[in-house]
Amino acid sequence: MAERAERGVLDTCAYLDLALLDPETLPRHPELTSVTMAELHQGVAMAKDPVARAARTEQTGAAMVDFAPTLPFDNDAAARYGSLVALTVGRRRDPRSHRLDLMIAAIASVHELPLYTRNAADFAGLESMVDVVAL
Repeated sequence: MAERAERGVLDTCAYLDLALLDPETLPRHPELTSVTMAELHQGVAMAKDPVARAARTEQTGAAMVDFAPTLPFDNDAAARYGSLVALTVGRRRDPRSHRLDLMIAAIASVHELPLYTRNAADFAGLESMVDVVAL
C-alpha cells in the first residue's frame, strides 16, 4: 500500500462522497479549493426541492467550517489552467464540459498537491502536471 500523503486536494465528488470513503485512502490533511466551494453553493441554488436544498445547505456549511480556508483560484492557478486546457485539447477532448474539474486540478498542481477524485477519467492526460489519485 502506498504511503499516505500528508496533504492533498479533494475534488468536489470526493468531498460529497467523503462519508463513503476509507479515511486511510485519503491524505492526512485533506483540503478543498475555492472552486469546490463554488460548486457546493451552486448545488444549493439548483436544488429542486426544499429537502434537497436543506441537505445541500448543511453539507456546504460543514465544508465551510471544516475546510476553511480553501485553496484559491489565483493568477498562478489561472496560468496552470491554460496549460491543462491545452493538454485536454491535445487529447481531442472538449475542455468546456470539464472547466471546473480543470480549475480544481490547476489549483492542486500549483500547490504541488495530489488530487483525490472518484472520477479519475475526467483528469486523463494531465498526469505530467498533476498527481491524480483515484478513489
